[in-house]
Amino acid sequence: MLVSRTVVDGPSRAPHRAMYKAMGLNDADLSKPMVGVSSTCNEATPCNIHLGQLAQFAKKGVKDCGCTPREFTAISVSDGIAMGHEGMKASLVSREVIADSIELMMRAHRYDGLVGISGCDKSLPGTMMGMARINLPSLFVYGGTILPGIWNGKAVTVQDVYEAVGAFDAGKMTIEELTSLENVACPSAGSCGGMYTANTMACVSEALGIALPGSAGPPAESVRRHQICYETGKKIFDLLENNIRPKDILTFESFENAITIVNSIGGSTNAVLHLIAISKEMGVKLTLRDFERIRKRTPHIVDMRPGGLYVMVDLDRVGGVPLILKSLLKQGLIHGDALTVSGRTMEENLEMVEFGTNSGEPVVKKFERPIHQQGTLKILYGTLAPEGAVIKIAGLESTKFEGRAKIFNSEEEAFKAISLQRIKKGDVVIIRYEGPKGGPGMREMLAVTAALVGQGLGTEVAIVTDGRFSGATRGIMIGHVSPEAMTGGPISLVKNGDRIMIDLTKSKIDLMVSKKELARRKKSWHPVKPRYKTGVLAKFALLTRSASEGAVTIPVN
Repeated sequence: MLVSRTVVDGPSRAPHRAMYKAMGLNDADLSKPMVGVSSTCNEATPCNIHLGQLAQFAKKGVKDCGCTPREFTAISVSDGIAMGHEGMKASLVSREVIADSIELMMRAHRYDGLVGISGCDKSLPGTMMGMARINLPSLFVYGGTILPGIWNGKAVTVQDVYEAVGAFDAGKMTIEELTSLENVACPSAGSCGGMYTANTMACVSEALGIALPGSAGPPAESVRRHQICYETGKKIFDLLENNIRPKDILTFESFENAITIVNSIGGSTNAVLHLIAISKEMGVKLTLRDFERIRKRTPHIVDMRPGGLYVMVDLDRVGGVPLILKSLLKQGLIHGDALTVSGRTMEENLEMVEFGTNSGEPVVKKFERPIHQQGTLKILYGTLAPEGAVIKIAGLESTKFEGRAKIFNSEEEAFKAISLQRIKKGDVVIIRYEGPKGGPGMREMLAVTAALVGQGLGTEVAIVTDGRFSGATRGIMIGHVSPEAMTGGPISLVKNGDRIMIDLTKSKIDLMVSKKELARRKKSWHPVKPRYKTGVLAKFALLTRSASEGAVTIPVN
């Protein structure tokens, strides 16, 4: 029985039907399955500004397959605009709020299924987390990538603008050059163009099987994107008819497929956090050890920014995510028997896709000539991160770094020092009390990392933090250090001048201080006062778990 019948059937539900009829529905509409069409449309970010239009195509698909669509929206924070100030503390928190709002709308109105549309970094995992919670027939569809801008004859993205700020501070760029770049870097609606977090999670949606094949690639402002949204809406009837739910799709094997593709594309470190979070909503036991195990067997074959050359529209042009998945399947690296929202298995989906013998080049490399023999999302452990830390090694040439710590207890302190060019070659910049509880909200620090790159220090300096990095970050940037400083993790005990050893070959990050000295420091350490005592950030700080557990706010059972 459809759950919506408990709301619209029988004499006692006359008031409910009256409310629906006030919105233009009739008895025929109310006799059909009721499908929620959620989007994160708003005017806060180009990633989401067009999603209301895309929702109309999805709703038409829902209607044409014999269901009744009901549109609603969830919030979405613009990471690009929130970056570099207090606003970024809201970013990761918004992921939980998006999942909460989708869950609440679906529970309150007893819709039978869901089509979820989202565009910016946290809205993608937030929407998928909501789908996992409600466990009703659901499909995800991405809002699409922005087009690259053209500046001085080359393709540019917002990453270039962030790095240009560092170049300007270092006197390597004039204000006129910075402004001219700013004016052209983001020429359309859509999510940031490189393999940053939004495009990474879009690729993940196909690998998980929660989105239709080929849905991740087409640009935001394209007829193909409209058609994908229509087809996604139309597919909901098949899921309802066959009772295919997220629990049937979001299995341990599908999460392994997702980890595999993230490593093959040089994807964002945020994928680690988000995949663990989605798996926890689904009750699938996924750990950091699984990420490292799969990374070691997965070659890096897709040459994408920020570590490489190309952007999402380039990948789309040569075949998109299906091309990558088919290549991985041929190598035995993908679970072909995993069920997808198409109603077919991953292997059956990919059998229907044909590519030429040279398809993919130069964006997608042949397995015989990978960019790296192993994947790009590396998990580090050691005396500085007993529960793990994450680094993206795409574009890195050095495998070792040793330096002296420079301590900052907030992102603002670090950015000020970088702007004043107080960071020198060989420094290990420690930014702490920016973790899930400490920030709270585990801020991304693209402004900090890009400024260093713009000053020419991207390979000469390391940053280590219990916060996060943007998908557009590149260099020796190690985030998600766990336990975090706020809970007394070793990162809280580091002092200026301490020697830090980073060895990527051995997957190690160590604080070169004796156990006796660390024990002495631990005795004198006291927690800092929470930065927020009321409101949503205070609630998040109280409820959130460690980054190693996805920074989720699921109650501990």
